[in-house]
Amino acid sequence: MPKIGSHVSFSDKGLLNAAEEAVSYGSSTFMIYTGAPQNTRRKPIESQYIEEGKTLMDKHGIDEIIVHAPYIINLGSYKEDTFELAVNFLQEEIRRTDYLGVRNIVLHPGAYTDKDAEYGVNRIAEGLNEVLAGTKDTKVNIALETMAGKGSEVGRSFEEIAAIIEKVEDNGRLTVCLDTCHVHDAGYDIINDLDGVLDHFDRVVGLDRIAVIHLNDSKNPRGASKDRHAPVGSGWIGYEAMNNVVHHDKLKHLPMILETPWIGKEDKTQRPMYEAEIALLSRNLNGRFGDDFLDHVERIDHLLTKKDIHHRDFILNTWDLLKTDAKAKKTDGREPMERLYDLLHEERLFPDLSEEQINQRLTVWLAGKNALKK
Repeated sequence: MPKIGSHVSFSDKGLLNAAEEAVSYGSSTFMIYTGAPQNTRRKPIESQYIEEGKTLMDKHGIDEIIVHAPYIINLGSYKEDTFELAVNFLQEEIRRTDYLGVRNIVLHPGAYTDKDAEYGVNRIAEGLNEVLAGTKDTKVNIALETMAGKGSEVGRSFEEIAAIIEKVEDNGRLTVCLDTCHVHDAGYDIINDLDGVLDHFDRVVGLDRIAVIHLNDSKNPRGASKDRHAPVGSGWIGYEAMNNVVHHDKLKHLPMILETPWIGKEDKTQRPMYEAEIALLSRNLNGRFGDDFLDHVERIDHLLTKKDIHHRDFILNTWDLLKTDAKAKKTDGREPMERLYDLLHEERLFPDLSEEQINQRLTVWLAGKNALKK
């Protein structure tokens, strides 16, 4: 059974809060930031309810989690103060990660800003050499994340990841985080040729370097270089391709982390679709939700079939329409999940269910009827 979880919050009670949230989704792994991802303010890691969190993890069979480095770290910067901050802060994050007993910290490699990609690769390697030299007393690996290619970020190709690794002296402590949205947006065809993409990665970097998978659908077509995540099944990648990643023989042993967004009107009070996505991709829908839930999905399918709405056609046509609307400066920016929710709401199909509960059922409907048989 694959280990699937989500990004969860490391809030007031640190690891305990994170583990509680992960358990509520049915996770078998999860990913945290050890503090706010956009600043350097950190509470002492020793005060973050570590033992209580580990006790809860043990109770629910969660034996491997991931840490994500803060976004403000940019090892590709030519500015000395930014580069120095990145090196020092990443070293501290690695020490915090080591204290937690976590083996991999995911890092966005960096951006070259006003320079060029070659400069960025060299600068990131320089920074990683400093970071690794200063954390030899830890057991933490740095998992370089594959990037989508927006702006001047480095890591948009497997070749750039390999070039960084080659220039790092202690590169046995470098692993890779493969992000499905990012590689799709960077131009790799994981929908129709997953085996080919993995073979390419193996030749250039080595499949044994992959330590974690980020499971994200994409709001953009392949090669768009945008990096805009979508819930599983509601983007251009689609459920079938995501499911193929999860259950691929060369990947299924890895921890897999959802970073999919909440799409809806009540974004401050509702949760992302992690619970439904995890059950769906783990092939545990009935065990998690029961027969009534699946009956609801069948009712949705009956209604939408009568309206001649097919799940994949609807998704892709809606994204095309949104692109056309944006060019024409039209105002209706409702994404596919929002439009489907509005349709069910107008039909009063489930008047007693919350928006979150309806969207959970829509998430499963978007996977297609084959998913219900697994």
